[in-house]
Parts: sequence; C-alpha cells; structure tokens
Amino acid sequence: MLHTRTTPASRRRAFREHLASGRLLRMPGAINPYSARLVQEAGFDAVYLSGAVLAADLALPDIGLTTSTEIAARAQQIARVTDLPALVDADTGFGEPMNAARTVQLMEDAGLAGLHLEDQVNPKRCGHLDGKGVVPREEMVRRVRAAADARRDPDFLLMARTDARTVEGLAAAIDRAKAYVDAGAEAIFPEALMDEAEFEAFRAAVDVPLLANMTEFGKSRLLDARTLENLGYNIALYPVTLFRLAMGAIEDGLRTLAAEGTQESLLPRMQNRSRLYEVLGYEDYAAFDSAVFDFTLPPGT
Repeated sequence: MLHTRTTPASRRRAFREHLASGRLLRMPGAINPYSARLVQEAGFDAVYLSGAVLAADLALPDIGLTTSTEIAARAQQIARVTDLPALVDADTGFGEPMNAARTVQLMEDAGLAGLHLEDQVNPKRCGHLDGKGVVPREEMVRRVRAAADARRDPDFLLMARTDARTVEGLAAAIDRAKAYVDAGAEAIFPEALMDEAEFEAFRAAVDVPLLANMTEFGKSRLLDARTLENLGYNIALYPVTLFRLAMGAIEDGLRTLAAEGTQESLLPRMQNRSRLYEVLGYEDYAAFDSAVFDFTLPPGT
C-alpha cells in the first residue's frame, strides 16, 4: 500500500547518516505526495517541501502568506507516503521566536526529518529576488535558539538559512552562519551564492553540513552534482524543478487542447493508466480487499 514502511525516527537517523557520509545528497522538491513517491522511485536520497511550491500550488506569491499549519498539513501528507527523509522550508518560523518554537514541534509531529528557518524580514520573498531584507543577526539568533530549545527529538535536524549574501555581502553571510551554528543550527543553507568561488569560500569557512540551492532562473550558477560534491557540499537542492516542469506541461497541454479540440496528440506524452495504477499500488490494496482490484486493464492503457 502507498505509505511509508519506516518511522520518522529511522528516517531522521538515516538523514543524519547521509549528511555525515561525505556523499552529496540530491534532493528534489515534491509538488504533492504522489510526486514524492516518484522522487523515491527515481532513486533520490531525500525529498524537499518548498514553501514557494506550496504557496504557488495555492495560487499565492511566496511572501509569507501561507501558515505553519498549512505547511505542516502538506508535510504530513508527503511524509506518509515516502521512506525518504523529508526536509521542509519553514520560512521565517511564521512569527516571533515563540512561533518558530511551535513550528519545530508541528514539523516533528508531521514526521519530517528536519526543517530550515531563514533570516529574512516579513513579508519575506523568494531568495533570488532583489529587494530582500534580513533581520538583525541577534534576532535570528533568538529565532534559532528558540527552535533548538523546542525540539523534542534530538535527531530532528535544525538548519538555518541566511539570505544575507545579496543584502550585506558574502563575509557577513558567513559571519551570520557561524552565529547561527553557535545558537543551535546543525546545518546551513547559504541562499543566492553567485558562483563556484563563493560556494568554495563558504565551505572553507563553515564547518557544518551545507546545502546548495540549485534553483532555476536565480542568482546562483547551476552547478552539477559532481562539482558540488567536490566542493564539499552535503545537499544539492532542486526545490521548484518538478513544479516548473509540471506547470509547463499543463500550459502546453491546455494550448494544444484549445487549438485542436482533442487531446489525441498529447497521449504519447501522458503517464498512462497502467503506470498510474502501478505507482498507486492497486494490487497491494487488493491484499486488503479484493473488491478494490477486481478488474483487468485493456491493453495499452
């Protein structure tokens, strides 16, 4: 049946073991639970839940309009169906340090392996847009410390993201990262580094696991997995890739359907019914109740 075979505790331990292995974890962002299952089937190491993707899925801009409970609900749905460790984007913690503390416990209860908190001001925005603002370093330190103190499972990973590179410069971003580690962050997400040299400088200065955000159409050069591993990075993140692919295909399909009046020409590009049922595990459900899988699919469906 389409649910995880592992426990949150085991996935958290596995996540930490992966981070300590010296091998790069490749982490695509899931659009929904179904795509999270596809990420697992494709052989990736972990799965991500992007705040930007969830906001866009709700037809909202990524400016802090989603709530901690909305994020936790989607996170729980994803954690239910995959054996992969799942990392969630918890934005700024959804408020004051007390809110960040509650957010940690919500995400623990959702079955996730960890989260990251960022140092932007509210309303936040995509990390690769101009005009961002960051809170004073001391305010983010309080945010991180509150989150660390609220954590009940010591294996739940607390990552801090700094958006200071494009606001205060690379050196300031590195200084902030070190302060966040001192406050309890166990990994760092340096947002919007420009090129290979900046990724290398950050790695040389910060001695905890590092995440490289390989988002499309952003400020960072898109580095391949081998390069990131050679630079000593622990996670390669592809947060919005699947969403962009899916929405591009949907737009193209709608244009074709409107122009041609039929979906006939689109059939070769669709996931067929047999594959859908394979992913959903209809036959596994039949082990519980034969009435749910008592049919035969026509050839080629």
